[in-house]
Amino acid sequence: MRIRTSTSEELPVLQDIERAAGLCFRDIGMDEVADDEPLSLEELSRYQRAGRAWVAVDDADRAMAYLITDPVDGNVHIEQISVHPDSARRGVGRALIDHIAVRAAGDGVPALTLTTFVDVAWNAPYYAARCGFRTLTEAELTPGLREIRRCEAGHGLDRWPRVCMRRDVG
Repeated sequence: MRIRTSTSEELPVLQDIERAAGLCFRDIGMDEVADDEPLSLEELSRYQRAGRAWVAVDDADRAMAYLITDPVDGNVHIEQISVHPDSARRGVGRALIDHIAVRAAGDGVPALTLTTFVDVAWNAPYYAARCGFRTLTEAELTPGLREIRRCEAGHGLDRWPRVCMRRDVG
């Protein structure tokens, strides 16, 4: 496995990865999440052109997972991370997160942040146990994270408990 920035040609593949990865939400009764469409090609293209879209690729240089980030309140916010089910449970997602953590630390960024579901095994419990994230208290939320949560609530994601998490890198 190798990690590199994404190319514009593979953006449709990123959409396919997200659709495939989302299907497992159907198994736990979160059909709306499973049915949610990935970011548009235009939106993914903005991340790709800004150098904030990374892929984990196999030996044939085919993307099997991706991660996109936003700068939020001086930290690197993981906007989306998706691993194709055929590559799941092999440390691919964790490798992407570790790659971004190293880059962030090298750039003098203090932390990675993300928002995620509390009760989904491959979300908050995974990020805490395997990736070094901790759940932020309400008092620790930055203005940018509060805005992200507000937008998520507007999209109906608060139907299931969600949290903001942080991993210090510097």
